[in-house]
Amino acid sequence: MQFTFIRSFPLASLALVLACGPATTTEEADDSTSTATAPVAERAPSQNILTPEEEEAGWTLLFDGATTQGWRGAYRQSFPDSGWTVEDGQLIVLASDGAESHNGGDIITEKEYSNFELTFEFKLTEGANSGVKYFVTEAGDKPAGSAFGLEYQVLDDDKHPDAKMGRDGNRTVGSLYDLIPAKDKLAAPIGEWNTGRILVEGSHVEHWLNGKKVLEYERGSEEFRQLVAQSKYAAPEYNENGRFGEAPKGHILLQDHGNLVAYRDIKIREIPAS
Repeated sequence: MQFTFIRSFPLASLALVLACGPATTTEEADDSTSTATAPVAERAPSQNILTPEEEEAGWTLLFDGATTQGWRGAYRQSFPDSGWTVEDGQLIVLASDGAESHNGGDIITEKEYSNFELTFEFKLTEGANSGVKYFVTEAGDKPAGSAFGLEYQVLDDDKHPDAKMGRDGNRTVGSLYDLIPAKDKLAAPIGEWNTGRILVEGSHVEHWLNGKKVLEYERGSEEFRQLVAQSKYAAPEYNENGRFGEAPKGHILLQDHGNLVAYRDIKIREIPAS
């Protein structure tokens, strides 16, 4: 088949920087059970909730807007003690030195998923970099940087240098990082909310941004493997068995890349295997 391209700063200033802007769209994403380790925060109204229709359709919350229940650090047993906070109904990765998984580190869902529809809202600060990874495994030793998995890129395309790297824009917001660029996307201005969506049905995967499909691909196809071979993931540390990104199931991950980024309304719907 062919690929179709459709398209650190002080906590005292945190509330000012993350003053909520209007959400661009509202889409639907699972809440796995675990022990909450972060302080309970006040939940923002009308966010991080499920409608009766969503509940009936099988959606669950991955973030309840007040705790870190259902999340832990990658390659850890508990949630990081630093680098992340819950405030005003937002799950926030704090600014540090801009290094990958260097401060609090990445966080992952306690549960693993295979077929699913995930939706989430994210808000960038100027020059920020983060990402939402899926099919993340913790096989082998902990890597020096972020845990391995397929990544929905979360990035300020104008101010972060990573947007100009890679090939054909495949490191810009909404892209399958370093593999497939997001096309014809409608990203919100910095400081306003975007809605991301990842749909996985068997080998078929789609990325959506603000209600518009920006890419799709077949995981494990010959075309997919050729893209991997042309990317950073061809290196042995990523692709030891020659099957990068092809795990049958894995965790959802929010990336700590040392920049201030907020997430909310993270929901998931598991899709029965066909």
